[in-house]
Amino acid sequence: MARILDSFPPPTQLTHPTRSRPTWLSCSMPISPNSTCFSSIPHNKQLTKAFAVPRRNAMALILSSYIFSEVGFNNIAFAQRSVGFREYIDQFDGYSLKHPQNWIQVRGAGADIFFRDPFVLDENLSVELSSPSSSNYKSVEDLGPPEEAGKKVLKQYLTEFMSTRLGVRRESNIISTSSRVADDGKLYYQVEVNIKSYANNNELAVMPQERVVRLEWNRRYMSVLGVENNRLYELRLQTPENVFVEEENDLRQVMDSFRVNKVTV
Repeated sequence: MARILDSFPPPTQLTHPTRSRPTWLSCSMPISPNSTCFSSIPHNKQLTKAFAVPRRNAMALILSSYIFSEVGFNNIAFAQRSVGFREYIDQFDGYSLKHPQNWIQVRGAGADIFFRDPFVLDENLSVELSSPSSSNYKSVEDLGPPEEAGKKVLKQYLTEFMSTRLGVRRESNIISTSSRVADDGKLYYQVEVNIKSYANNNELAVMPQERVVRLEWNRRYMSVLGVENNRLYELRLQTPENVFVEEENDLRQVMDSFRVNKVTV
């Protein structure tokens, strides 16, 4: 997972003239305690040389300084490169998956299991299960075709993200829906949706011109649905759209790893 800042060259360190010292390194012979070495370069030319910076590096330094002053660090998501995967198996509830091994488990998050990226806090995965006493699923096809399942998944997300704040608006769309038969012979549905959240910068403003709408977040949500033990299992992945571009391959490996297993009593 690529670092965003890698595209900027490191700033060139400049030597301040008031802190410059005699250029004793210009002496080609070893220096003995009794020897004296003087620079052959005139003092005014030494100062000019100390401040000599390649034009390309100077322009990159100015450009990078301008970008960071305008954008700020709050709008940059620092995605970390993948460090491999770790398998998680829940024999009691009957499912397994692989997650990036540097992701940390968060307990008490409300889901059956919850992992998140320690660097990108908006990036996480969770598993939701239907109640064994109130569900009797035989196949994921009980949800209808993948397109119908996608509508239900999106509706569930929007219900969970309902807000009572004034001026909050959500935009959403279904990116893709598909089905696949995994190596365990079971049918799985995959759904991907995008949700954007907009809000006013001043909720209590009286005049419309004082209420400026801004984008709060823009996220990709990916769900994998499977049925086993008469229960519906859903793997959920959440990530900012700008991070998804960098980490798509790893996230799809997590999706493809999800399996539902028969629970033996």
